[in-house]
Amino acid sequence: MRARRFRAALATVTALAVVGLTGCGGDDSASPQPDGSGGVTGNVTVFAAASLTESFTRIGKDFEAANPGVKVTFSFAGSSALATQINQGAPADVFASAAPANMKTVTDAGNGVGAPTTFVRNQLVIAVPKGNPKGVTGLADLTKPDAKVALCAEQVPCGAAAKKALDAAGVKLTPVTLEQDVKGALSKVKLGEVDAALVYRTDAKAAAADVEGIEFPESAGAINDYPIVVLKNAANRTAAQAFVNYVLSDTGRGVLTAAGFQAP
Repeated sequence: MRARRFRAALATVTALAVVGLTGCGGDDSASPQPDGSGGVTGNVTVFAAASLTESFTRIGKDFEAANPGVKVTFSFAGSSALATQINQGAPADVFASAAPANMKTVTDAGNGVGAPTTFVRNQLVIAVPKGNPKGVTGLADLTKPDAKVALCAEQVPCGAAAKKALDAAGVKLTPVTLEQDVKGALSKVKLGEVDAALVYRTDAKAAAADVEGIEFPESAGAINDYPIVVLKNAANRTAAQAFVNYVLSDTGRGVLTAAGFQAP
């Protein structure tokens, strides 16, 4: 009788020990490192502002290399459109916005996890075709009767920043087109459909083969902060947090700085 009781107790202790070890191993392997590398798997869907296209594409590839079991999928668009999609239930794990206002739309709806983190800042320039054929030197040149200018719509971050800069300069423009994201405005310059557009410094730099970025002083008062957050309905919250950690790491910040983004 005693022998049977002893064997039963020993079996119970052994089973508990195995469960404990298995649980510990699972927790360790699923926990992202502080820099977002190693130990995470699965798919991560990132909704990010259009101006982050080149930088996040690079960061995504680097993140996958640091986490061989992960696949990152991006959806790039205007931050206002992405915020609306998230609040309407679009499946996403991470949101990176080009302005706090659009991020607030998401967090006010209860769709963020914790407080968003500002990871970079961006500043406007005047994008003109290579060689600057119109000789643009500042905002005043965009008011000339024959000047064709593209702006972002005011509800998107690049448009809100443009309005702020133009108001500060006391300049009124009549754009020939209002685009839904910064890439749309930049494409009008690249295609020769407009003489200039107000875009982010990073976008002009990424398109340096086709356009030039003209700095103007009023842009200093219209700098956009970029916040990032893990989303409440993330299907892969562990990997989502690891991606955010990677963006905030020295490696991620290095990619962003090289693209022309400013430190927050």
